[in-house]
Amino acid sequence: MSKKSKVIFMGTPDFAVPSLKSLLKHEYNIALVVTQPDRPKGRGRKVIPPPVKQAALNAGLDVSQPPSIRNEQFVEKIRTIGADTFVVVAFGHILQKTLLEVPKIGAINIHASLLPKYRGPAPIQWAILNREKETGITAILLDEGLDTGKILKSARIKITSDDTAASLHDRLSALGGDLLISTLREIETGDLDPVPQDLSQATYAPMLKKSDGHIQWKIPVEALEAFVRGMTPWPGAFTFHGKKRLKIFKARPIYSDVTDPPGTVLKGFPDELRVATGKGILSIVEIQGESGKRLPAEKFLRGYKIPPGTVLT
Repeated sequence: MSKKSKVIFMGTPDFAVPSLKSLLKHEYNIALVVTQPDRPKGRGRKVIPPPVKQAALNAGLDVSQPPSIRNEQFVEKIRTIGADTFVVVAFGHILQKTLLEVPKIGAINIHASLLPKYRGPAPIQWAILNREKETGITAILLDEGLDTGKILKSARIKITSDDTAASLHDRLSALGGDLLISTLREIETGDLDPVPQDLSQATYAPMLKKSDGHIQWKIPVEALEAFVRGMTPWPGAFTFHGKKRLKIFKARPIYSDVTDPPGTVLKGFPDELRVATGKGILSIVEIQGESGKRLPAEKFLRGYKIPPGTVLT
């Protein structure tokens, strides 16, 4: 693929921005950037453009935000561009056959897992929740399925013991930008042979809901500690002290026998917040109350008392 070949980039969130910037850095001809419409966000419901749109406009690129990619007028617009390839990164839509047939070379997707494991919208969170030791990025040729296309290339990274979904997201998005360029170059030289995915190894990573962050204290401490990391920053791990919601940002496991019911606040040093789990103790390191800010447990407990024997739910 020459640098003058036409690329249509499709992506929406922060995760896709490094891939777009990699294309720009390596002087690929980005004929159009397609992203989702601006949407209201936050408590004020202010309409915010997607990160990919902001990055594209900053680079002087043309941007399209179709309300539907199945609209024939939009498909025809894409056809008239005559792109050599689509690059699709966290776009948020499955491309239909009429679009997949447009690019001369095909549609390349950058996915945040080692496919066929963790197909779907939340592979980063689920890799941490399931306490995987490694994950990675996979470049595939898109087909009409959900992350089911033939594998072009992949890259692996270790999941560290202190990785959150946020930190792993940032490392994978940067890796995705690098993998995209090496994939395009090997397509250009004819060195890539697409390989079908092993269906027997396929797993699914479903979208997380806000309610999924509710801590279940009955599970073992090592799973709970991973749960907190996997849910940070969204939807966030939380528990209730009475009717008040407490958000947990960071915790560490203590592998000690405990006979108190799961969720019971245990006696400890004044600056500690230790909670019984189904097996072991979770020491909460960073926490936030309903109306406060994120604080170390020591500072939080100075203004918010949770006496031993309290049961969090």
